[in-house]
Amino acid sequence: MTDENDRPRPEDDAARLGLVVVGEAAALHAGDDASLDASEENIRETVDSMVDEPLTPRQEEVVERLASAGGTLTAGLSGALAAKTGGHVEDVLEGAARSVVWQQRLAAERDALQGQPQESPDDGPIDELRDDTRGDVRSDLREDAGAQQRHHDDDDGRDRG
Repeated sequence: MTDENDRPRPEDDAARLGLVVVGEAAALHAGDDASLDASEENIRETVDSMVDEPLTPRQEEVVERLASAGGTLTAGLSGALAAKTGGHVEDVLEGAARSVVWQQRLAAERDALQGQPQESPDDGPIDELRDDTRGDVRSDLREDAGAQQRHHDDDDGRDRG
């Protein structure tokens, strides 16, 4: 068992699981067997890396099915939102991933203000979304946090809702 200070914060684990669910949704939208197989393997590896003791086969199956069901829900809702807004499913899924990471960042900042130890801001899922050509990830995430609300306004700023 690891020392308490070596364990990821629950928010970090939640972010990893959230990104796994978004990955499953992306694999479902891709529709090819290789993507689905890779996503299922990612679910297994992520869960295995988070548990202190091996899960029973039944527990492992339940957790995998929960992640898969979350991916299915995310895929369906992403498709519906993309259809309703005239956007692309990939953009909706990217927004979902950014929201997951943004919540993790907010939790880390809250912990820092409360004087609790935290991982380096460059550790964890945020690195997967960092693109050096796009500038500061934090400002990108803040911009994305309000994007869903902006999609409801027409060109004059009125809610189409």
